Parts: sequence; C-alpha cells; structure tokens
Amino acid sequence: MERKIRIVADKNIPFLEGVFEPYADMVYIDGKDISREDVRDADALIIRTRTRCNASLLDGSRVSMIATATIGTDHIDFPYCEAHGIEIHNAEGCNAGGVMQYVFSALYGTASRKFIKLDSPVIGIIGVGNVGKKIEHMAGHLGFHVLRYDPPREAVEGPEGFSSLEHLLASSHIVTIHTPLDETTRKMADARFFAMMRPGAFFINAARGEVVDEDALMEAIPKLGPVIIDTWNNEPDINRELLDMVDIATPHIAGYSYQGKQNGTAFSVRAVAKHFGIVPLYDFFPQTESPDYEPVKLDLRGMNQGEITSVLQYNYPVFTDDFMLRMQPDRFEQLRSEYKYRREIYIE
Repeated sequence: MERKIRIVADKNIPFLEGVFEPYADMVYIDGKDISREDVRDADALIIRTRTRCNASLLDGSRVSMIATATIGTDHIDFPYCEAHGIEIHNAEGCNAGGVMQYVFSALYGTASRKFIKLDSPVIGIIGVGNVGKKIEHMAGHLGFHVLRYDPPREAVEGPEGFSSLEHLLASSHIVTIHTPLDETTRKMADARFFAMMRPGAFFINAARGEVVDEDALMEAIPKLGPVIIDTWNNEPDINRELLDMVDIATPHIAGYSYQGKQNGTAFSVRAVAKHFGIVPLYDFFPQTESPDYEPVKLDLRGMNQGEITSVLQYNYPVFTDDFMLRMQPDRFEQLRSEYKYRREIYIE
C-alpha cells in the first residue's frame, strides 16, 4: 500500500482543515510551536510567518516543499532550502486589497481625529508591488498626487514614473511603506530617512516591522504628523514606548480580510497539490455561502472628506483594532489568531 504524504500545517490558517484529509495525513500545530520533531516525518509544511524555516527546524527531515500562506518570505531560509531541494511557494499579492483598505481607513480616520484637511495631498509609496499598486489605484481614485519609489521595478521599466527616495520624502504629505524585508530594506527608515521627511507628514508602516529603525522613529515623532504602525520589530514583544507614541497601533492585521485569507489558503493548497500531483485540488478555492463576506464595491468620487471617512470607517472601523491592542498588548498573538476577518472594499 502506497504511503500517504504527511503535511504539517499551522492550525491558524483558515479554511484549511478537511481539505487535504482525503489525500494526506494532516497534523495541525500552532505555527510558533512547530518543532524539529514535528517535521521529521513531514513531506510538506503549510505555514505563516510565525514558523522559522531554517536548518534548526528542517535538518534531518524529508520535507520537500514549503507553502506559506503569506506574502512575506523572510521567515524562510532560501539558501538552505535551495541547497536541500526544498521547493518554496508564497501567496504573493493575496492580501493586497486588505492592506489598501487598512491604509485608507487609517489615513482618513486619523486625519478626521486630528482635524487635518486632505486637500490634493501628495502620497509617497515606497514599494509598488501588488500592495503598492492597489494603494496607487485608490489614491488616484481619490485625487491624490502619487510619487513612487521602487528600485527593482525602476531597473526593469526605466526611470520614467519613479521618484528618488530623497524627492519622495521631501515632497510627500503621506509616506507609506510596502516593501518586502530583505537586506536592502532592513532599517531603511532610519534617522536619515526621517530627517528627509517633510514636517507634519503622515508615516505608515504596514509592510514588515524591521524595515523601520524604531529608535529613529521615536526620535522623529515630534517632527512628524500622524504615525500609523501595523508591523513591529520583535513581534509579539513589541515596543510599548512606541505603542504609546503612535496614532494608530494594530497587531499586524492590515491584510486580514476575508478575501485575503481565502486567497492565501488557496495559493498554498494549489501549490502543495501540484507538487504532489493531487489533481482534484489544483483549482481549490474556499467558498462561502454568506453574502456578508462578499467584497464591497465603492465609488468615492465626488464625496467630501467627511463622507469618504464615514464610508471607509463603516466598512472597516480601524480604531477598534487600535483599541484592542492598546488595552492588551501582551495578547498580540491572540489578537491576530482570533481576528474576525473583515470583507474588503474595491473600486474599478
């Protein structure tokens, strides 16, 4: 009798339980607790960012593929996996719509609380990949002027339409970061970065915590306008002093939309299915019967700032997430794992 494949999966990945059971032996474990012993006899891992995939976890195992239901891959040791023939798949772009919704709900909500008029503002987008493109599209819909900084794209596409970092920081009323975390972006938002920003500008980080030097950010806050932070250094042991200084603080949930989670799980299931030849799951997508989870189409053109703020807050009241983290920052991981996914908004 042919041996069933064995898959170890993060138990917090939604819509996954029951999908592979006809084809594989499944083991569900909290992502941060997955150990070397757990993966020794595993053929595949389905994870999120809380599982560090490196030699200390994978040595001696028979793992041949890793699927992460996330955009980010900085929790995976690529050189090790390549050297050991381990295939890696991420869910690129899965939560772009959710992050876009977070950015604009937080931006308009904070502007309302601070009595800041968003009158033809300049928004600087650092990293214009799947998420950044969504931010750019919504910003154009709302009449913002957009500056883009993305060296990898500029190298391929040419300089037209892209800005230098110096020009973007000096010119933007809003600076929002959407880069991956790698050696070119780690602590890119440092003292020099903040010194170049215009006084009173918004600063938003919903990318990776470690793209920001948090000490430099705290030094710069008196000069800056509203600061919105979703991703932090050293999660879940976040900087409590910084938490108290920022205008919106959330527990790394910017992309936690219902559609984003559907996409992330679908990408992972399909990747594993194709790796092992499980044909019935090649086109898997988790379905819902409830119209309450369908994305909401918006047309915000012609609305004033107050009306736009009301619509965005109705669809995603971001200050609820801010309140929950401030009240119980020690529950950072639980707030993430128990999060009630919101439905996305979109525009044409």
